[in-house]
Amino acid sequence: MNPYIADLLQQPKALYDTLLALADAPDLRSYSSGLRNGKYDRVVLTGMGSSYHALHPLWLKLLAGGVPAVQIETSELIHSVPALLCDSTLVVAVSQSGRSAEVLRLLERPYGALLAVTNTAESPLALQAQAVILTQAGKESTVSCKTYVATLAALEVLGNGLLGSRPHAVLEDWSGIPAAMARYLENWQAHVTELLERLEGVQSLMLAGRGASLAAVGTGALIIKEAAHFPAEGMSSAALRHGPLNMASPGLFALVYEGSETVSPLNARLVEDIRAAGGKAELVCRGEGNSVFNLPPVSLVALPLMEILPAQMLSLACAQLTGWRAGEFGHTGKVTEIE
Repeated sequence: MNPYIADLLQQPKALYDTLLALADAPDLRSYSSGLRNGKYDRVVLTGMGSSYHALHPLWLKLLAGGVPAVQIETSELIHSVPALLCDSTLVVAVSQSGRSAEVLRLLERPYGALLAVTNTAESPLALQAQAVILTQAGKESTVSCKTYVATLAALEVLGNGLLGSRPHAVLEDWSGIPAAMARYLENWQAHVTELLERLEGVQSLMLAGRGASLAAVGTGALIIKEAAHFPAEGMSSAALRHGPLNMASPGLFALVYEGSETVSPLNARLVEDIRAAGGKAELVCRGEGNSVFNLPPVSLVALPLMEILPAQMLSLACAQLTGWRAGEFGHTGKVTEIE
């Protein structure tokens, strides 16, 4: 089997194994206290690629909990705004390998404390961090998928810890998520066939959403380009209306995430407007049905874990359109070692 497809189908196990391991995640109460008593005056959330996008739900969670937080790519952090790093900064760094070029540069910088989320226990990031949450995704052959969903789970536990709530509450709430993910992936071939029908004549993709859905939007567009070599752009639904909507045509397909109840009417109307303007668009939503666009009815907190799945199916369908072997790297490798 294609290694990328094999990794996609192993995501439920990677998530299950990570949730089990998170029961022994490090105690973060000292960092939560440090945020309350002023030892740390900010949290800087940083990563690159899918690791960066995975941080978006945590950023929203911390802000909602009254914690000053900044989400920034590691490259921009170390080269453009290094002043964010000081003795009162609590850094949360995410890197699957723990040894990408930007991470190694970050480790040379000052900070108050460093919390790491990584899939590699012996990496430089894991060895230097004050606390490490290890994902249990196993070896990943190509494009980020297993590591991405495992990272989302780890970051939810980390966020609970920093906010002083029960850090492991998610382990109970998400016990059924691996099985729900497996049920969706059982139909992966039918999903790809459905998408190929929708993509007839399509030359480019847009992914859009609001709130926590922006994690899947950003990662989805990234992996479609990486795994299928197909043009794809991710943006907020609001940003799509501010200009890119003018690109609507039969050659454009937009995947729009419904998201929470507060924004779902806005996202549903965007789909209608793209279609009215001559483009193709579909809404990803929770509900019954076997369509690639129907996600299992999970909780809103767990939704980012499921939202990446339709984008992954899109990457497989687009690879068939381009003739590219899905997931095969072109000019780069699994770990980016050059800035």
